[in-house]
Amino acid sequence: MVKLTEQNREQYEDSILNALKEEDIEQFRDLFLELHPQDQLDMYLQMNPKQRSQLYAYLDPKEFSEIFEELDIEEQKEFIQELDQKYAQDTISYMAADDVADFLGEIQESKANEIIEGLEDEDAKDIKELLAYEDETAGAIMTKEFINLRAASKIRDVISLLRDQGPDAETIYYLYVINDKHELVGVVSLRDLIIADPEDTVEEAMSTRVVSVKTTDDQEDVAKLFQKYDFLAVPVITDHNKLVGIITVDDILDVIEAETTEDIGEFAASRGATDLDISPFKAAGKRAPWIVMLMFFGMITASVIGQFEETLEQIVILSAFIPLIMDSAGNTGTQSLAVAVRSLTLGAVERKGIGKMILREFGTGVFLGAFSALALMFIVPFIYGDYWLAIIVGTSIFLSLSIATVVGTIVPLVINKLKLDPAIASGPFITTVNDIIGLMIYFSIATSLLHLL
Repeated sequence: MVKLTEQNREQYEDSILNALKEEDIEQFRDLFLELHPQDQLDMYLQMNPKQRSQLYAYLDPKEFSEIFEELDIEEQKEFIQELDQKYAQDTISYMAADDVADFLGEIQESKANEIIEGLEDEDAKDIKELLAYEDETAGAIMTKEFINLRAASKIRDVISLLRDQGPDAETIYYLYVINDKHELVGVVSLRDLIIADPEDTVEEAMSTRVVSVKTTDDQEDVAKLFQKYDFLAVPVITDHNKLVGIITVDDILDVIEAETTEDIGEFAASRGATDLDISPFKAAGKRAPWIVMLMFFGMITASVIGQFEETLEQIVILSAFIPLIMDSAGNTGTQSLAVAVRSLTLGAVERKGIGKMILREFGTGVFLGAFSALALMFIVPFIYGDYWLAIIVGTSIFLSLSIATVVGTIVPLVINKLKLDPAIASGPFITTVNDIIGLMIYFSIATSLLHLL
């Protein structure tokens, strides 16, 4: 396999493209198939339609399947239109069942059924099973390409089995042991098999302490399990302890990417609209509910300012500090929100306790507020020549930041207790809530000390 560097990449790729131009099939195959699959993918995405058409002719469906299954879903939907029906059918037949299920779940049902009907019975059965599970569950992301063992099997027979079936399995580093009822009873690593006596049985080498997940478990909980135990794979069982699949670490990396994208969307009040492939109209439709809701919150903010109209009329300079109070409280609350959501995701809250995290964030808010207040105590008198104005603004910023960190921490904790995704306590939502609280504090203090200004 060729290892490309920045120095030789361009030259090597030029040689491949030149082989395509010269229609030198043998030269193209020799060069292209020596590339790492990810480098093959990169080259494929850079090719024009004519070059891709040649590639389909020069590679058999099994070879092309390694490229196709690495494409994201939208790219698969686009490029499959370039393939003739037989080539597409054969390409999909060589892909892992979970990757096929992911793809078929995103295309028209009639087209998906047409593809499934062209597959072998066993493959079609596996794919239909995966498609039947709810999205974002362990069952939906597991793979059916795994090897199971029997406790009574001899180690030497298992090694022979691995040589025969290993190339088609998702992983062979961990192997799961079942009984006659197909129930999960143990796990054995490849290392254990290699160092064991060939005449020993699997039962003598296996461990009966198996960590597993159920088909209905949320994919995010499965990801946390991988992180906790540093797994390469985990078995998936039914409610009756029957082994039906495995989840590997590469599947979990995809889950982490999807969950992170989802959380970012929640934080920015743009869930479902972060994909650049969707149309502007669709993106606007997904963002609109949050924008409308935040607009109504903005009206509450405006009404708070309106309640203190008399104060503003008497001391107009107070209006100059409204953006400072609002922005500081909103930004600080969003920082605490990020800390709280991240702690919930990593399980730090369970380990260290809710009280400790709230207290930590409150203390942070107090120090931030104190630093900001001290700065304003020097700056405001220097610019505006009024010490009482500095006291009002400084005290307001101190209290606002102290409370904002608590609000930013507690809201996602409450949402999490309600069994909802804490990320829905988005940044704009927390910002608006803290804007309102900050303004209430600011104008209340200013009104009470108005006679001193």
